[in-house]
Amino acid sequence: MRKLPKKNRELDSRLKEAGLGKSFDFIVRKIEFGSEQINIYAVNGLCETRFIMKILDELSALHDYDDSDMFREVVNQRIIHHSVEMTDSEDELIRQVFSGLIALKIDGDQECFLVDVRSYPGRQPEEPDNEKVVRGSRDGFVENIIVNTALTRRRIRDKGIRFEMLEIGERSKMDVAIGYIEGIANEELIGIIKKEISEINTDGLIMTDKSLEEYIVKQGFNPYPLVRFTERADIAAEHLLEGHICIYIDTSPSVMIAPATYFHHVQHAEEFRQSPAAGTMLRFIRFSGIIASVILLPLWYLLAIDPFMKPIELSFIGTKEDSAIPLIMQLLLADIGIEFLRMAAIHTPTPLSTAMGLIAAVLIGQIAIDVGLFVPEVILYVSVAAIGTFVTPSYELSIANKFARIFLLLMTAFFHASGLVIGLTLIIIYLAKIKVFSVPYLWPLIPFRPIALWQVITRVPVTSSFLRPMIVKSEDRIRQKRKN
Repeated sequence: MRKLPKKNRELDSRLKEAGLGKSFDFIVRKIEFGSEQINIYAVNGLCETRFIMKILDELSALHDYDDSDMFREVVNQRIIHHSVEMTDSEDELIRQVFSGLIALKIDGDQECFLVDVRSYPGRQPEEPDNEKVVRGSRDGFVENIIVNTALTRRRIRDKGIRFEMLEIGERSKMDVAIGYIEGIANEELIGIIKKEISEINTDGLIMTDKSLEEYIVKQGFNPYPLVRFTERADIAAEHLLEGHICIYIDTSPSVMIAPATYFHHVQHAEEFRQSPAAGTMLRFIRFSGIIASVILLPLWYLLAIDPFMKPIELSFIGTKEDSAIPLIMQLLLADIGIEFLRMAAIHTPTPLSTAMGLIAAVLIGQIAIDVGLFVPEVILYVSVAAIGTFVTPSYELSIANKFARIFLLLMTAFFHASGLVIGLTLIIIYLAKIKVFSVPYLWPLIPFRPIALWQVITRVPVTSSFLRPMIVKSEDRIRQKRKN
């Protein structure tokens, strides 16, 4: 770690290595106050200009100041800002200036002032597109970590709430904040997450949250999400009160919640914005859609290729027309076609998305049936499974369920009923073996916890939630006291 030189001229020469004089946005403003000189280093575009102008306006009163011994103290008093620090490290100066702070260096002094006048380009908090609710707050996280922690603190005014800032990346210097409530969150889990983050040694995490997840939980090729992501401030605050830990990453509107199980990814804020009865009904419907997205196609295919397994009441299931293309190929092609449409919808400009939907529904779907590429039943059941995928609250879980659906289809095609049973068994065993921060992924189903499972299946009244979940190993399990 290099110390700052006393002379500003020498510092300017060193900062050329960081782009001073080459990068148009890395600037230095040199101001003389009698016999004294102050250099102000900043990155144009990351600073709030009006704050800098106010500071310069206050410093302008020093033009006639001639006491060099007291000059530094007077400058410190003249900097009208609540966030002012001192540093004697050249690396720290560069890092903070590139983060949006300004550095004030007095010629002849071996320390400089760092003033936080950051003003990052960004958007205003608005409701996330993938977590909309009929009733409830409409503010969501943005790409500014300061705004995101403020939205959370606005909802939790407890003196124990903590946001510990860490830095990742040798070059990117990405800011990461670990949020938790002291006295509720498990100290051991906090230490594990800090350790995992501190051991990350890479140039940078430009893909932010997803890259950080792979480092923390060692995901590998596991398609299932091991942490929960949310863009809603109310969801993050609720999990903090339960004893979870939230990880905020600068430039990302998504917050990571840990630990998380499979059932964390099937819950939606809308269920908690309705009455317990309505919320339970919505949850049952959502669970039905998620189950249909995984099991409906393999089950229908099994009954279609093995008609003797159908009871009389289900005699209508199966294909009514013959086709030259094997049924399993039709299902796979239609499933991949749905994925094509989903990707096309993401990349299609909004004014053209309606036209693309009409083309997909009218031309591709109907013409594919007319020419004999698909039988009508295939389009029907693939569409229902696709709707179940869209019903899944977690986008990451919906993609993982698609992997499971294709695996079950192939197992059913090769081994019929035995293949479907074996495939389901293998998936359950695979999920049961997953542990995230020592938490079983299928908790509270495996290991079986009936009371906790009941709270997963139904939306219980808030007045009945007395304890925090066992999986977080909270320091204080009592959430609300029972009335005498």
